[in-house]
Amino acid sequence: MNIGIIGSGHVGLVTAACFADLGNHVICMDQDVKKIQLLKKGGVPIYEPGLSELLKKNRLKKRLIFTTSIREAVKFAEILFICVGTPPREGGDADLTAVEHVAYSIAACLTKYRLIVEKSTVPVETGMQLKRTIAENIRKNVPFDVASNPEFLREGNAVYDFFNPDRIVVGTESKRAEKILKDVYKPFRAPIIITDIRSAELIKHASNSFLAMKISFINMVGQICKKVGADVMRVAEGIGADTRISKSFLNPGIGFGGFCFPKDLSAFIRIGEKLGVPCNLLREVLNVNDAQKINFVKLVEQSLWNLSGKTVGVLGLSFKPDTEDMRFAPSIDIINKLQEDGVKIKAYDPQAIAEAKKVFKGIQYAKNPYDAVKGADAMLVLTEWNEFRELDLKKVKKLLKRPIVIDGRNIYSPAEMEKLGFRYYSIGR
Repeated sequence: MNIGIIGSGHVGLVTAACFADLGNHVICMDQDVKKIQLLKKGGVPIYEPGLSELLKKNRLKKRLIFTTSIREAVKFAEILFICVGTPPREGGDADLTAVEHVAYSIAACLTKYRLIVEKSTVPVETGMQLKRTIAENIRKNVPFDVASNPEFLREGNAVYDFFNPDRIVVGTESKRAEKILKDVYKPFRAPIIITDIRSAELIKHASNSFLAMKISFINMVGQICKKVGADVMRVAEGIGADTRISKSFLNPGIGFGGFCFPKDLSAFIRIGEKLGVPCNLLREVLNVNDAQKINFVKLVEQSLWNLSGKTVGVLGLSFKPDTEDMRFAPSIDIINKLQEDGVKIKAYDPQAIAEAKKVFKGIQYAKNPYDAVKGADAMLVLTEWNEFRELDLKKVKKLLKRPIVIDGRNIYSPAEMEKLGFRYYSIGR
């Protein structure tokens, strides 16, 4: 099948590469000229495990091409997936400017039937707006359909998630559109949930909000564990063993970040409030998440006594491992607050340093983890990269000015750290 992907960000690029790898012919369109030029030359603008290999393979097989022309994409593809960004506005609403622009552009180019599919995370009723905008601006009486097909790709696991979905959600009011999407997803064994467009849009926001709620819940439990001397890791294990709850997303730490959870949660709150539905539960999820970062800074202060003039070695800057993405990363608020309190920062991240340089000022970047902790008053773990789990901790202890480790991701064993002679601080243990 000929497939068009509009937008070459984290979602669009992975979707394009994976659909091409299934044997489809895919055109990936983006108005960012530099990004498209980079992709045409074989470069990759983002880090995602397995993505570079897929792009190279399918570009060489001529199943994947790139363009800045939406007209070329509309002419080429029977089905067009909208994968543009929907960043948050100041009040929490999703900014749908890019989606609207795509709708006008598609309307101007349609000459024969096309299926236009929302894959970007959008508020409920966006599909209806999309359909109305195209219908009102189409130049000829050309048939088209609009559908919703939300993505559930985790950054750092996006390629795996694409090929191994839990479920595929299709929201449509058209049997023709339903058949096309079923054909597109025929290679997958996952259940396909067919619903109306509004329900499909809500499934995405509700899913991310629920997962964010699980994270804030276990972090709240962690605060209680800390007060009474319990171990939140064991508590999470016991809770997660209940099949009604499951162990996923019960990982205590410094809170969730990234482009999806904070943005989608805020947008879902605004959706509810606009409809007159109180969303106090979800607001408290955000409050708990914000508090985790504040509590971590307090933990650093507790461990160092006074912060001003101290140096800390920070391991991990991206919001999660296996990505370079710094958007809404917990490290941002934590490092900014530490700097306000007079702390000097030496930082290392396997992939995110280039992005971090766009965010922070006055940080010294290290070549490796050992360089980051050398001469520091403490080591801080902010992202759970596997590389940090495998550190030579005896070497780390020798390099640190004081044997202090403050672990925001609970990647080390308290008993082992104590045995090695560290003053070890973690979350809820």
